[in-house]
Amino acid sequence: MNAPQTPTTSQNSAVTVIGLGPMGQAMTRTLLASGHPVTVWNRTAGRAAGVVADGAVLAPTPAGAVEASDLVILSLTDYRAMYEVLGGATGSLAGRTLVNLSSDTPDRTREAARWAAGHGAAFLTGGVMVPAPMVGTEAAHVYYSGGEAARSHLETLAPLGTPRYLGEDPGLAQLMYQAQLAVFLTTLSALMHATAMLGTAGLKAGEALPELLAGADAIGAILRAGEEHPGAALDAGEHPGDLSTVTMMGATADHIVETSTSLGLDLALPLAVRAHYRRAIEDGHGGDNWTRIIDGIRGPRRADPASADRVIAAPGG
Repeated sequence: MNAPQTPTTSQNSAVTVIGLGPMGQAMTRTLLASGHPVTVWNRTAGRAAGVVADGAVLAPTPAGAVEASDLVILSLTDYRAMYEVLGGATGSLAGRTLVNLSSDTPDRTREAARWAAGHGAAFLTGGVMVPAPMVGTEAAHVYYSGGEAARSHLETLAPLGTPRYLGEDPGLAQLMYQAQLAVFLTTLSALMHATAMLGTAGLKAGEALPELLAGADAIGAILRAGEEHPGAALDAGEHPGDLSTVTMMGATADHIVETSTSLGLDLALPLAVRAHYRRAIEDGHGGDNWTRIIDGIRGPRRADPASADRVIAAPGG
């Protein structure tokens, strides 16, 4: 008599991971540790050695990797790489779900979803909001968006990080990912600019960065203290200048430019920041709260929040 087979569930279903950079390797190991059989493929096959030693199966071709699982995770440089890798495997895509966790633009993401649908595959966009060493930890969360068929796999994907589903538009998770990166990359540049400023006075980075990071950590608390529900006033088109004004913040931006100039530092970042405040002042909003700079950032077509803003679905909703 044959032994009864263990039913496949979201906890033990097969998963394929294509792309084995640091993020792909971290996701593969996390899925293996969660009990999922994992098939992998990478253009440089040697990168698979570590995860294969941990229990993953190396497929000989992209088509073989796709055919091994109903759920295929892509961790590639960009969306162009998806077409390059899967271009010869389109005949194997029907009935499967592609979860693309690669970075690109929202428009390219939507185009990719249409491409996948044209080959009979469901498509889920994802943005992993932690670096590779933090994948699978309590600090990890991943934004997703896409159709209901793809959304059904969120439980399987949960070990990678808490899923935060934003809606059916496949470009929305990518947009949130890029928005988060805009904050992250700008902050990194600001930290390096500030470290360079202090370095001109002889402060080493080991002295400067702890102070600067403490200031960066406090920004969220400062903004929350000024508004009980951050963003509510922006949604209402309100910019009360009772705590800080465009003129006041613009003067600070001027001082940063002047200081950086005198120190011989690159001016790209401080000039960009100053331009936001100068535009708001030129538009007659010097007495408004500093948040008024969003009008210039949005551009003339998006200056009216009533016509420009959209509601993002609540996480998990």
